[in-house]
Amino acid sequence: MRNHQVTDTLKRPLRDLRISVIDRCNFRCTYCMPAEIFGDDYPFMPESELLSFDEMETLARTFTKLGVEKIRITGGEPLLRKGMPELIERLSSLDGIHDIALTTNGVFLVKQAQALKKAGLDRVNVSLDAVDERIFQQMNGRNMKPRAVLNGIDAALEAGLGVKVNMVVQRGVNDTDILPMARYFKNKGVTLRFIEYMDVGQTNGWNFSEVVTKKEIYEQLTELSPLVPVEEAYFGEVANRYRYEGTETEIGFISSVSDTFCSSCTRARISADGKLYTCLFAEHGHDLRALLRHNKAGGETLEDRLTSIWQQRRDRYSEERTEETVRNRKKIEMSYIGG
Repeated sequence: MRNHQVTDTLKRPLRDLRISVIDRCNFRCTYCMPAEIFGDDYPFMPESELLSFDEMETLARTFTKLGVEKIRITGGEPLLRKGMPELIERLSSLDGIHDIALTTNGVFLVKQAQALKKAGLDRVNVSLDAVDERIFQQMNGRNMKPRAVLNGIDAALEAGLGVKVNMVVQRGVNDTDILPMARYFKNKGVTLRFIEYMDVGQTNGWNFSEVVTKKEIYEQLTELSPLVPVEEAYFGEVANRYRYEGTETEIGFISSVSDTFCSSCTRARISADGKLYTCLFAEHGHDLRALLRHNKAGGETLEDRLTSIWQQRRDRYSEERTEETVRNRKKIEMSYIGG
């Protein structure tokens, strides 16, 4: 039962919760987990440091009391965590939760899509940065072919899951595949979302010169078809949505660099080891695992702690981004917190 709708210092409500279930991934995408940093000897979290399903359920239930309606499961690659259908079933049964989604590279959906759908998963966002084999293998760092991901997308569709595909666009890397990706998913009737390359974390060597902006991508897509704007579905929607004229197939733009959306951000993020982050570009998190396991808050309840953190939230990094903050801010890695 919802107690109250908590808002932050900028009057932004808390609506969306993103839970990272693991910090490991079977890919080494250059913009997220570059192989030269995340090598075979990289010290990933031991299982004892990861939140248990019981702890995740407790957190999620408490967040619903403060206004959360949607939950997204992230990683790393979340489907590397054993027993994901059990977690999905638990979270989907919580009062007040209307949408359960999962972000994945798609490879494991061939085996798991049916079970996830049966457990209560509503939709998946699948990361795929090119349909060109050479480009995709170069970007994922594991020589994985795009067919492995495309098969996962097909399995998700066959299972009845909603599917959106996310493409991170980097100038000089995969920008030549914008139109081939658009054609492929337009023909399949699947939503493709173009994500501007962001300065998340410290290891991807981000430079603004490598950002292909929403405006540039939009102009390319008009070569394929006229685009019709689609009205925002809810406050805090991340993507600017359009549909191809004469169809119901949509494309979207997530433009954190050129067209920021901080003013309507309603998302809280939980890392795999139980830290709460109030921004994707945060430097520090709030340790909830200690409160869950040892009650180190001097009798403070979890609900009180979450309320206090959100009410003090003032993050708007993308609106304040400067060369200095890009260079000097010690941001957490996307693989640690999820996208």
